[in-house]
Amino acid sequence: MDGGAGEDGKQERHLVLAHKLFLLSHPSVDDLSKVALRAEVLDAVKSDDMAPLFESLVTGGVLEADAALLAEMRGRIDEEIRKLDEKIADAEENLGESEVREAHLAKSLYFIRVGEKEKALEQLKVTEGKTVAVGQKMDLVFHTLQIGFFYMDFDLISKSIDKAKNLFEEGGDWERKNRLKVYEGLYCMAIRDFKKAASLFLDSISTFTTYELFPYDTFVFYTVLTSVITLDRVSLKQKVVDAPEILAVIGKVPHLSEFLNSLYNCQYKSFFVAF
Repeated sequence: MDGGAGEDGKQERHLVLAHKLFLLSHPSVDDLSKVALRAEVLDAVKSDDMAPLFESLVTGGVLEADAALLAEMRGRIDEEIRKLDEKIADAEENLGESEVREAHLAKSLYFIRVGEKEKALEQLKVTEGKTVAVGQKMDLVFHTLQIGFFYMDFDLISKSIDKAKNLFEEGGDWERKNRLKVYEGLYCMAIRDFKKAASLFLDSISTFTTYELFPYDTFVFYTVLTSVITLDRVSLKQKVVDAPEILAVIGKVPHLSEFLNSLYNCQYKSFFVAF
């Protein structure tokens, strides 16, 4: 999948997995829910042969050790990499530059899939060296950003955002520029720059296509949350309370409408208990 966008408007599976891993570490999640989450995490790890993550989770006590399973995953990874290298060699010998790039991209995406972070980043750099179009280079940056968010590597995220902005000086389309705003907004949330996050999210509210990061309902939740703590009363009314895009979905997010409107209407008791 070239472009970094969620297939068929769906959130990337690894980012769904990242959220489940976060819930497993959260003290407010009850033990029964964590049992179900562990099973879901193990299924996801097995489905994508995420051997490095499996080893890490075993070390951290999240999953139980299983030498046979690990060996099976490692075996399938080695076999798939062998096939991908054969395709790269064939493309370099018999096909054109576009096919060579696609073969290298396929290897990059496979490393991402199995959770080989450093190998994925290295292979993405190789793929970039085979890439001419600015739009395709941007797509590689989006893949890198997703790696950064999965591993909570804020240095990688920050550098990738800067790289994307530099690429846009060479060109680039509005759809990718708008998607980058959402990525940067999420990064700003993570580093507690809520004012900038709110500004970026509000700029993207009517053009949102970044489904690979999260569903639109989640995006609206983040937009409301960051706006409530950063906007003045007049701006909150204009940009959030009365915004058609937010009104269309706010009812789908539990308690969000009460949270927003109780603050705006100065009903502070309701505001503080909304969540």
